[in-house]
Amino acid sequence: MLTGAHADGTSVLHRLPVPAKLLLLAVFLVPVSLVQEPWMTGVSALVVLAAYLGCRIPLRLGWGEVRPLRWFLVFMAPFQAWSGGWQAVVVTCGGMAVAVAAAGLVTLTTRVSEMLAGVERLVSPLRHVGVCPERVALTVSLALRTVPVIGSLLQETLDARRARGLGRSVRAVATPLVIRTVRHADRVGDALAARGVDD
Repeated sequence: MLTGAHADGTSVLHRLPVPAKLLLLAVFLVPVSLVQEPWMTGVSALVVLAAYLGCRIPLRLGWGEVRPLRWFLVFMAPFQAWSGGWQAVVVTCGGMAVAVAAAGLVTLTTRVSEMLAGVERLVSPLRHVGVCPERVALTVSLALRTVPVIGSLLQETLDARRARGLGRSVRAVATPLVIRTVRHADRVGDALAARGVDD
């Protein structure tokens, strides 16, 4: 559930309530996580692809869910190849991409308002032990809105590095990205404080 985007539709998945979607996602991710084999990664990828096609969701939207992860996977792949060969690359990097795409399918078939209302309903029984459902829903909302912002900041930082002719310098990306992300977090915190949302 990365970008918070929504694709209109009338598929079965679109019509399912949020708790059922989250349960299906959890059931799907269990074997993907436990069976560390390339064939499982391939099968799960085909299942996710079939789900996107069945829901009539353009694959470009699915790529938009996975796209913010691409640089992380690029950096991770060589280490996985060194430590466990191509199988480790497929299982770890491929499995992570499949998981994000599957979670993105939940987001794409669910309006943000429905997602937040569903999360609030799910955690409402925990109100008796001190959990505030409204605060949990707010946290989910911030996460949905922040991830695409960070993705945009990353792209802008990469463009700036390219414009300065710094090649593939990791420091030229990591340092300004961290600074800009912290500044964004400060602005969000100031906005929440101005609206009376305490710590």
